[in-house]
Amino acid sequence: MRIEILVLATRNRGKVAEIRELVEGFGIELLSLEDFPDVPEVAEDGETFEANARKKAGVVARCTGLVALADDSGLEVDALDGAPGVRSARFAGDHATYAQNNEKLLRLINEVPWEKRTARFRCVLALAFPDCDGTIQTLEGACEGRITEQPQGKNGFGYAPLFFFPELGKTFAQISRSEKGKISHRGRALRKLKEVLATR
Repeated sequence: MRIEILVLATRNRGKVAEIRELVEGFGIELLSLEDFPDVPEVAEDGETFEANARKKAGVVARCTGLVALADDSGLEVDALDGAPGVRSARFAGDHATYAQNNEKLLRLINEVPWEKRTARFRCVLALAFPDCDGTIQTLEGACEGRITEQPQGKNGFGYAPLFFFPELGKTFAQISRSEKGKISHRGRALRKLKEVLATR
């Protein structure tokens, strides 16, 4: 089945922009939930990134009748036993801003030395087809780094100003979106997605 239209199961404009850039050239029309205001919000109440991604993709595919791609991703900090994890977007509360989430994270690991501030961004993509038997394909990407002591950089969103990528010597907020796409958790998962799309 040739995919001509793909609905991203998100209203997050930052995610939409990143994914749009990474699937450019595939001849796929990319839509988001901004184009489907009647699609209900999907509660991200799963215990894992995969559970949340599967749930979102399945609901959006059924509601729109189109192939849906959901992304659930977040930050895992080793000094916090993997937190904020699936609660990354709601770390400081259900309606927390990026700045509030970042402030809480820095406060919790304030005394943690640099060598122990290891962390990773993890991303799980789920691809759901409305006319299939409910089968949902998942793909995963991860990126290792460390948490800085204060925000650095103005690009990106979420925890990007705090996530230091050793190979570049910069945070995700200090590099361009195209640079980030080459090495980020989402970029790595999307490259696997492109391999899947190329076979369809």
